[in-house]
Amino acid sequence: MNKGVIEMEGDMFSDIGHGIQVDGKVLQTFQQSFGQVQNLLDQNRLLIHEINQNHESKIPDNLSRNPGLIRELNNNIRRVVDIYADLSTSFANSVEASSEVESAGTTKSDGRGGQKRIRSG
Repeated sequence: MNKGVIEMEGDMFSDIGHGIQVDGKVLQTFQQSFGQVQNLLDQNRLLIHEINQNHESKIPDNLSRNPGLIRELNNNIRRVVDIYADLSTSFANSVEASSEVESAGTTKSDGRGGQKRIRSG
């Protein structure tokens, strides 16, 4: 399995992610998702600037564009929230899977091992 250490630009995750190994696919998902979020935030910055310019201009044609721009801004915000929710789920699943793999080879003090028994019904 391809493992990597979380490395981000700057020191934002230096304490949090120090030495944590993650699956290469998970790391790729994080990088791709953060890229999507950054693109959406850049778009939002431009939208907000245009909305403000239209508002300050007081020109009816410009003002009439703002509701559509605000809808686009709101949709982008929803998409960012969805991406972060998906990332959270992906990370939680990855951590859970990683801890299950690590605990599968351990033995509890009662000698039964780290396996869970699945009950039927």
